[in-house]
Amino acid sequence: MTAASTGVPTYASPVDLDTYGPYGPGRLHTSAGWDRPIYPFQGRVTADGSSGFRAEPGRYHLYVAWVCPWAQRTAIVRKLKGLEEVVSLSYVDDERDGRGWAFRERRGADPVNGFAFIEQAYDATEPGYPGHISVPVLWDRQTGKIVSNNFPDITIDLGTAFDEWAGASADLYPRALRPQIDELNAEIYQDVNNGPYKVAGATTQDDYEELRHRVIAALERLEERLGERRFLFGDRITESDVRLWPTLARFDLGYNPLAKISERALTDFPHLWGYARDLYQRPAFRDTTDFAALRFSQGPKPSFLNEGPERIVVEPVEADWEAPHHRG
Repeated sequence: MTAASTGVPTYASPVDLDTYGPYGPGRLHTSAGWDRPIYPFQGRVTADGSSGFRAEPGRYHLYVAWVCPWAQRTAIVRKLKGLEEVVSLSYVDDERDGRGWAFRERRGADPVNGFAFIEQAYDATEPGYPGHISVPVLWDRQTGKIVSNNFPDITIDLGTAFDEWAGASADLYPRALRPQIDELNAEIYQDVNNGPYKVAGATTQDDYEELRHRVIAALERLEERLGERRFLFGDRITESDVRLWPTLARFDLGYNPLAKISERALTDFPHLWGYARDLYQRPAFRDTTDFAALRFSQGPKPSFLNEGPERIVVEPVEADWEAPHHRG
């Protein structure tokens, strides 16, 4: 009998860096150029079940973190599609030590399995799993295993496989635009989503300067694009907007002060800043965002930060996300 079945919440012990160390060593393996870690569970949910995982109401659960931009995407899509009663969701604690993501009273217990640590979900799927313990995790109640921890696939599947039960009409991945969306997503991933981590991990001055200017150039291209249209593909929100927005939300409070990327804040890009507010002022984005959790200056130094290069001075910027966006 699990804690979830008895109704007694199970919580992990407090974060203990002295005992367990920071998360990363032995778990988080990346290249010198900060390629993302390996996400080995890559099952797909399909409407017809041909993948082995049929889209069904009540079958799947999302484990996510408020602090994680990759996990936030899944929470945004779930709400944009009106799937709150179809796919359940719970949050892990904001902080972690060497044991990885955990459930603590601050963000609530695991309502499905009564796990204290996300590692237990990984071990239930692959006993003795030695790799990166990440969120989001898409869990299958029927098999008692992880379907996927591969974040790019999860939002696509949530956005396309559950239309029979979707309470909203948003088509985030329209067939006619998929090639263009995929192309832009790849650019956003390389130069924007993953860019700050690469800048933070730069080991030489030349690499630091090259990588930070690559992020700045990408932001400038997006600024120009959004000067001509409301969203990245015109008047509709797509998967590309969902993928870009969590990075923008973290830029002024987290990524830029940590990695020292740009002398310009997000608020200094008029179209990008208006666009970001336009999205935030919609429930799917606002209700899945906790700005208090996005300050990377809190807690231990991230394992991906290399302090070798001489970096520009960047301070956090407190912005008014409720200000009118004037993009209607």
